[in-house]
Amino acid sequence: MSEAHSPSEKHTETGPENQEILLLYDKLCPMCDYYCNLVRIREDLGHLTLIDARDDSALLNEVTRRGLDIDQGMVLKVGDQLYYGSDAIHVLSLLGGRSGFFNRLNYVMFRSEKVAHVVYPGLRSVRNLILKILGKTKINNLDQIDNDKF
Repeated sequence: MSEAHSPSEKHTETGPENQEILLLYDKLCPMCDYYCNLVRIREDLGHLTLIDARDDSALLNEVTRRGLDIDQGMVLKVGDQLYYGSDAIHVLSLLGGRSGFFNRLNYVMFRSEKVAHVVYPGLRSVRNLILKILGKTKINNLDQIDNDKF
């Protein structure tokens, strides 16, 4: 299984203007959708494009080819690099603008790689519980047998 890059391999403080930055997430999750629609990146780094993981896309296909389970974490693509789960929210916090309460809070909470790794599994568990209560199915991009329910 191919792994996404670790945050230590990133270049988040500088980079080409208008680079491609994509965020693949589950739009049916109210918590994920709220977070992804509020998070902002600094304009000098590029434009953030949100992609619903329940729709077929080139990024979802790439994530699947790499063996990453989208039901276990969102994916951030910056240029050619993929960041998965807690690494994705960590990198988003570093790329983020500092304007507005939400983006300042996001930066303070997740700028630490260690904190992101500790907090993210809890957020994922809450996500899974919400989707179970709502009666939603898993995306199951890896086509695992009997893996459609939370």
